[in-house]
Amino acid sequence: MTGLSARRRKLRGMSRSLLLVHAHPDDESIGNGVTMAAAVAAGVRVTVVTCTLGEEGEVIPPELAHLAADRDNTLGPYRERELSAAMRALGVRDHRLLGGAGRWRDSGMMGLATNRAPGAFWSAAPDEPARELARVITEVRPDVLITYDPQGGYGHPDHIQAHRVALRGAELAAGEHRIGRVLYNCLPEREAARRLASLGGTAKTAALADLPGVVPEEAVAITVTGTADQLAAKRAAMAAHATQITVAADGTSFTLSNDLAQPLWETEHYLPAAGAPVPPGATDVFAGLEEAP
Repeated sequence: MTGLSARRRKLRGMSRSLLLVHAHPDDESIGNGVTMAAAVAAGVRVTVVTCTLGEEGEVIPPELAHLAADRDNTLGPYRERELSAAMRALGVRDHRLLGGAGRWRDSGMMGLATNRAPGAFWSAAPDEPARELARVITEVRPDVLITYDPQGGYGHPDHIQAHRVALRGAELAAGEHRIGRVLYNCLPEREAARRLASLGGTAKTAALADLPGVVPEEAVAITVTGTADQLAAKRAAMAAHATQITVAADGTSFTLSNDLAQPLWETEHYLPAAGAPVPPGATDVFAGLEEAP
């Protein structure tokens, strides 16, 4: 969200609403931390909907290993607290768990028995969670919805389901409120390859195929670059998800439980999925949308 004075951004943002639909706590900060911090700074109402508590996440710090595999129903609530801390770091005041805490459970990676466990998000008929999301949409009336592409970025069943639920929720809510634009997270291929190479190309560096949502450069429609403060907020939000993310000391990379370094994205990128056309060179997820009255 560049190119506007702070006052003009604040005035324009007053009538704007942004909704992000994510599968697990931490996904929102990795993919959209700068975008959310920039939107908050511009006075936009930001709502984050998280579909599960991430109960199947692998725990990184040894001192928190007792939380792994959600023994005694402890990892999910812990990750919910991490999510709250991340939202405070970004200044986001409206974050919700779809259907309430624990309504749908983390399904684990594709092909695991947890995909079929009672309450698993992947096994839910999409219309049920979509109806819950539609209620949120009619309440907050977002101009822009951000979620994953149809492959969920990297094929995780909950990410794929979040994509389906987000689009179906928007469809179910359309009679009350029609969202102006739907965007998918993405990463530009050449830039991703360059950033990976800058990490040193060691055995501990992720490969391009490990990154979610990689697309040809020309497919990217919106590029959001925040201020230094907004990038710092993103780093703090990612660090708040300590069970899942280790942010490098220099702040340029991070690792997940696979211990493979990948770039920490100072600039975030989006594909247009539906709604109003995006003007060339857009640096704002609302670019080209009509102003609300």
